[in-house]
Amino acid sequence: MTSSLPHDPGELAREVLRIEARAIADLALRIDASFLRAVELLYGCNGRVVVTGMGKSGIIGKKIAATLASTGTPALFLHAAEAVHGDLGMLVPGDVVLAVSGSGETGEILRVLETIRRIGATLVALTGSPASTLARNAECVLDASIGREACPLDLAPTASTTALLAMGDALAMAVMQRRGFTAEEFAARHPGGTLGRKLVRVATLMHVGDAMPRVAPSAPLADALKEISAKRFGAALVVDDKGTLAGVITDGDLRRLMQRLERPLQCRVEEAMTRTPTTIGPDELAAAALRLLEERRITSLPVVDADRRVLGFLHLHDLWRTQMF
Repeated sequence: MTSSLPHDPGELAREVLRIEARAIADLALRIDASFLRAVELLYGCNGRVVVTGMGKSGIIGKKIAATLASTGTPALFLHAAEAVHGDLGMLVPGDVVLAVSGSGETGEILRVLETIRRIGATLVALTGSPASTLARNAECVLDASIGREACPLDLAPTASTTALLAMGDALAMAVMQRRGFTAEEFAARHPGGTLGRKLVRVATLMHVGDAMPRVAPSAPLADALKEISAKRFGAALVVDDKGTLAGVITDGDLRRLMQRLERPLQCRVEEAMTRTPTTIGPDELAAAALRLLEERRITSLPVVDADRRVLGFLHLHDLWRTQMF
């Protein structure tokens, strides 16, 4: 078979990417009533979404199942070959089966179509052949057909698997939005991963109560020095008798005052504090807190409510300790 693709490796690579990009772009024209029906079927599923496939399509199916599960839709992967050797027992009435097949004629999948129907599960086809046997037996069809593979021989699954994966992602994201899935729910499903840790809220990390370094505005600077040294954060919150943030005093403020005055420790805290410090709310993301610290070139943040009542204290080291950045 003669290839119409370039022979130069660099040019070939660029053409492969162009072919696959076109394959994905063409999918946007196929977001139709059948796609919307699939979204509603997955959203309204009373059981689990069971993704099945073989070969390269099966690998894509595993990824789609993982994406669905991590974004609020209970999902699992059923290997089509194993299905006919007992694993069909995974299926229960009310499940939605998402069958992934480039050709739509995968023998292992076609062998279980009748069983899927008899069990009382609903079949959704994700295929590159919308006129195939699989498509004809499905409740709705997601058309991921392509013009050609990105393989020089037009044989190896390349653009076809890319299109299947992209359409699967589009489906998963549409169902996630339909479900109203939140960042908090995402974090709950990723407690051990970097993605989830980046969604940790400030309230989870901040120091509260006696762990907060705090002094009164009228306290002598000697008290601030003791508090900063004791809590070892390099700063202390200045809080009035109503619990409202009056300012922040840092060890840098103390050093600068000592350079200017002969008896600085006789001054009051309010004479040396920063009256308008940068603050953050407890519901802000830890990632947002880190950006704020970096932009302002500071190491700590008072955590306050809408009325500037002090709720906690957040230090840069608290973010580093989470190993999220």
